Amino acid sequence: MDISFGQIFSTIVNLMAVSAETAPKARGDSFLIYKAVEGDKLRELTESMINLTEHFADRNFIRDGKNVEKCLGVLLIGMKGATTVNLNCGACGYDTCAKMKEAKPHEGKSFYGPVCSMRYIDFGIALGSAVKTAGLLNVDNRIMYRIGVAAKKIKLIDADIVMGIPISISGKNIFFDR
Repeated sequence: MDISFGQIFSTIVNLMAVSAETAPKARGDSFLIYKAVEGDKLRELTESMINLTEHFADRNFIRDGKNVEKCLGVLLIGMKGATTVNLNCGACGYDTCAKMKEAKPHEGKSFYGPVCSMRYIDFGIALGSAVKTAGLLNVDNRIMYRIGVAAKKIKLIDADIVMGIPISISGKNIFFDR
């Protein structure tokens, strides 16, 4: 039997998305969205990453873009329209959740805000759960901020914040010696 690792990409990213979706979240509310990227869209994403090098004055966009170019594909995980948890904890920078809700939504250099800090914690736990599943499947991966920035810029996913998880199956982890 011949094995094509590309054929199992969708199975891998679907299992990763299941792990992210079922990860614990404040009040049990999920604001996560997912998108698998491969083929022509992956090449478009790679080009976007490399093109953002000058805009962000960050040569690591090139480094990460070269990694993405070599991978099977990317799972994008985004968060859209997250509401507050109503704890009035102040971690978002506002005294109360009501003040944060009143703040005018704005686009930062990379993502939209403000967002409830508890939702960022939810997002981090979900990302960790997704990469845990990839690790259990012995699939090399890495959470990358720059993938999310590039995906958002070229409108691959409609989310307030996005991270990308490239996956690779090879004899050596391409994300290790960067």
